[in-house]
Amino acid sequence: MTSDGVPTWDEVAREHGRFLYQVAYRLTGNSDDAADLVQEALLRVRKGLETYQPGSLEGWLARIVTNVFLDEVRRRRRRPVTALPDDPDRVLPAAPSADEASAELSADVQAALSSLPEEFRVAVVLCDVADLAYEDIAVATGAPVGTVRSRIHRGRRMLRAALQQGGVPG
Repeated sequence: MTSDGVPTWDEVAREHGRFLYQVAYRLTGNSDDAADLVQEALLRVRKGLETYQPGSLEGWLARIVTNVFLDEVRRRRRRPVTALPDDPDRVLPAAPSADEASAELSADVQAALSSLPEEFRVAVVLCDVADLAYEDIAVATGAPVGTVRSRIHRGRRMLRAALQQGGVPG
């Protein structure tokens, strides 16, 4: 930590990498996409530490991961990606289980969470997975606290309905 209370990039990566991955995984629902999100977020952290004002570090990090996620969602909407055809000659090593690196959620819960619209998913993940206060979520998303509360409430309601019906929330 520097003399003015700002952590170094190494400290952020070492001490908050797991937090970043948990948030990223719950936003994307995919370990490879989450790893990419964390990598991009850490690049932004490196640039942003120059202007970081000590405060809620996890709130600041959550905002960065959320912004990277939303930027990626927008990019994919502008430029849809088509999957590569299956190539039986090409074997990729198995990715580590997401459960090893993040809080455990059942496949049904993760599927329901992944099906939420981004604004509700972000609010629910930051509240229930990252355990951030409403005020920190408001800072992370750039939305008023009342909007954050509404999104969390509605997101939880959509999750509950999806889990009870086994379908996609609406």
